[in-house]
Amino acid sequence: MVNNKNNNAGETLEFDYVIVGAGSAGCVLANRLSADGKHSVLLLEAGPEDRNIWIHVPIGYGKLFKEKSVNWMYQTEPEPGLNGRQVFQPRGKVLGGSSSINGLLYVRGQHEDYDRWRQHGNAGWGYDDVLPYFKRAEDQQRGADKYHGVGGPLPVSDWRHHDPLSEAFVRAAAEAGIPTNPDFNGATQEGAGFFQTTTRRGRRASSAWSYLRPALTRGNLRVETSALAQRILFDGKRASAVEYKQNGQPRKAMARKEVLVSSGAYNSPQLLQLSGVGPAELLKQHGIDVVLDAQGVGNDLQDHLQVRIVTRCLQRVTLNDIVNNPLRRIWAGAHYAALRRGPLTIAAGTSGAFFKTNPRLASPDIQIHFIPFSTDKMGEKLHPFSGFSASVCQLRRAGAEGV
Repeated sequence: MVNNKNNNAGETLEFDYVIVGAGSAGCVLANRLSADGKHSVLLLEAGPEDRNIWIHVPIGYGKLFKEKSVNWMYQTEPEPGLNGRQVFQPRGKVLGGSSSINGLLYVRGQHEDYDRWRQHGNAGWGYDDVLPYFKRAEDQQRGADKYHGVGGPLPVSDWRHHDPLSEAFVRAAAEAGIPTNPDFNGATQEGAGFFQTTTRRGRRASSAWSYLRPALTRGNLRVETSALAQRILFDGKRASAVEYKQNGQPRKAMARKEVLVSSGAYNSPQLLQLSGVGPAELLKQHGIDVVLDAQGVGNDLQDHLQVRIVTRCLQRVTLNDIVNNPLRRIWAGAHYAALRRGPLTIAAGTSGAFFKTNPRLASPDIQIHFIPFSTDKMGEKLHPFSGFSASVCQLRRAGAEGV
């Protein structure tokens, strides 16, 4: 898939643009910056090509959750609020980044959050401002409407497996007073319904597949895998080059125009700090020369807590029952191979809900993912009994409505 050319150790490459990280953002940047053919673009990715078969099968995200060859396998520091526990943080290390190993759900976010960003002074980030870009990016299976587009590079599809438990969840939510919502990316996010996924005909549509793959025939785009960025070099305050290691050998790439850092929420601030951009006091403690004292780099990261509830099922209709039965497992594999349908198309949530814990809130602060299987920990064996799960996520911390 990659037009990768081996260069000699110590050789200095030169391009108009050097992009660090071929993940969800980097693949889009590579596509857009190389589109007119006028500029040369180098895309660096620390991980390998996306050849692992489980990347492309939707249910394969469970196999990749702890797969070191395509996953950074990060752990948090001991969390004071969790009695000192460390929390596993999977992040993609492969072409497509986390879009190659994530749960495939297509959920844009709430209108109100975008509007608050605009109200806080971030011009151009209101919902009405970003909606046209969502529509341009999208190739919506259901067709175009006020909130969706067709013909874009990113396929968005309904899931391809009939599951009675997922349907029962939506009905149960309605009985509990949560309205049914046919489109979490439509007029409102609040309610219960079925998730759509970034798939096409039962296969994952990562950013590498959707954006990078169509651009690889362009002569002005070069992709280097197994290329771990070590440091950004500066000419004064201008980023001018990237030092990286590839297969253990040091290399350097000069940027005539720009260096673009798209290494994800963890690796981007890390690389900037190693390059001298970050809190000056912290950098000096580690002997790093300060290029720019930027207090926000590496700070203020927030993630949401998630509580997974496992329930035994009285009927043998769960994915546990299929996986634990050799004949049903073979049938599921054959069904997927022939039709790209069935249990192997299950994502990290089939149905779900967004709702408010307090009616005075402006928008939902809780999300539920319903999944028709159960396990002690994601990435490990499914339970030997019939079981399903509901993962409850806190969308924002208490007292920080919309922040």
